[in-house]
Amino acid sequence: MYHYEHLYIDGQWVAPRRQGSFDSFDPSDDSILARVAAASAEDVALAVGAARRAFDQGDWPRLSGSERARVLRRIAEGIRARQDELAILEVRDNGKPLAEAQLDIADAAGCFVYYAGLAEAADAAPRQAIEVPDERFSCWVEREPVGVVGAIIPWNFPLLMAAWKVAPALAAGCTLVLKPSELTPLSALELARIAHQAGLPAGVLNVLSGLGSEAGAALAEHPGLDKLAFTGSVPTGRKIMQAAAREIKNLSLELGGKSPFIVFADSQLEAAVEWIMFGIFWNQGQVCSATSRVLVERALYPALLARLVEATGKIRIGPGLEEGVQLGPLVSRGQLDKVLSAIARGQQEGAQLLCGGQRPEHLQQGNYLTPAIFADVPLASALWREEIFGPVVCLRAFDTEAEALQLANDSPFGLAAAVMSEDIPRCERVARGLRAGIVWINCSQPTFNEAPWGGYKQSGIGRELGEWGFNSYLEVKQITRYDSQQAWGWYLQ
Repeated sequence: MYHYEHLYIDGQWVAPRRQGSFDSFDPSDDSILARVAAASAEDVALAVGAARRAFDQGDWPRLSGSERARVLRRIAEGIRARQDELAILEVRDNGKPLAEAQLDIADAAGCFVYYAGLAEAADAAPRQAIEVPDERFSCWVEREPVGVVGAIIPWNFPLLMAAWKVAPALAAGCTLVLKPSELTPLSALELARIAHQAGLPAGVLNVLSGLGSEAGAALAEHPGLDKLAFTGSVPTGRKIMQAAAREIKNLSLELGGKSPFIVFADSQLEAAVEWIMFGIFWNQGQVCSATSRVLVERALYPALLARLVEATGKIRIGPGLEEGVQLGPLVSRGQLDKVLSAIARGQQEGAQLLCGGQRPEHLQQGNYLTPAIFADVPLASALWREEIFGPVVCLRAFDTEAEALQLANDSPFGLAAAVMSEDIPRCERVARGLRAGIVWINCSQPTFNEAPWGGYKQSGIGRELGEWGFNSYLEVKQITRYDSQQAWGWYLQ
């Protein structure tokens, strides 16, 4: 059993003020994996205070981008040096297959390298000149770090989601308090250790494990923050938004989705099945952008259903550390129960369950679920309209391009979408018609540090990744100077 019974505050590992802790469980067998420190509101106040001092009085916001970049690259090196260890830790904490965890850890290191490059690039253009119609004035724009950031991350990609917030915020010159999910807190605590060893100054990054109901709520409501950055569910996002509204805080939200995947009849069958499976079974379907609503042109629908059921039945399910496993356990017993409940409700509402949706007979310990395929799902069904966050895919047939677009856009979410066809102009036309922040053509789920990530409608506010993620941690300041030697002469002639 691991022991993580300290919080990282102001460059030191300290015991929680209330001496509290909680258990973290291995989802493969429900055994206790770690005893973890539980931060209280008092600990949150200490961490925010440390971040405030580091921002207002410390060197970090005043360093050049190149100086910050050197620390970010050392963090990336620290992650890479421990990649195998961190991947195993992620598997044991989250449940995902080892191959997936290895990709996540590599992507997290790459995220720090990418934002190190943007920090350096900012040195080359510290100000942007603005042309104004009065030649007596000079005007320019400078960008400054937004300040102290409260970052709250989910459990589905623990270290990677931490990197998506910590790397751009540090590159911009901000200081942070990071609150990981209580279901998967371990790799974020290791990130604090790596950042400390990389020479990050005290107070710049503070990491608090703890329960969302106490530590998360206290962080969201703390008046000492300048910005809140949250990734998670829509209900929690609403609470974060309400907390930010009290003091009109800068806010970034990356929330849920119910992403559509439109497959036209001219698509190659094997490619369509492969990308449908990748779009919903990767990470056990616990992906905010998972393409869980699949719309298939009627001529291809029967053949695609048959091949999808056949291929899904061959997925190897088991503990993430076992060689060849493609689908691990869901993150917790609570999440498994939620998904099982959604499956039962879908059947009650008339959706046809073609396969899966049950606990595997040979894996009664742990939070395992056979991947479920539903056909002809009623449009009003909760299965079709609500995010399930598990390996559950819903399919329906369509007849025309216009119908496919209408069905795809008929959702309160707008995070991602996908379209597949041999007709590339049609794909691009449909992509423009989809109301989503991310659209994939002839694929599903590829994600790059360089490209913006975020959604429309109830899927969130703002963008992460790319230059957009960097800019979200910067304030824009206009500076205007009067250059003329001639008196203004409005009141004094």
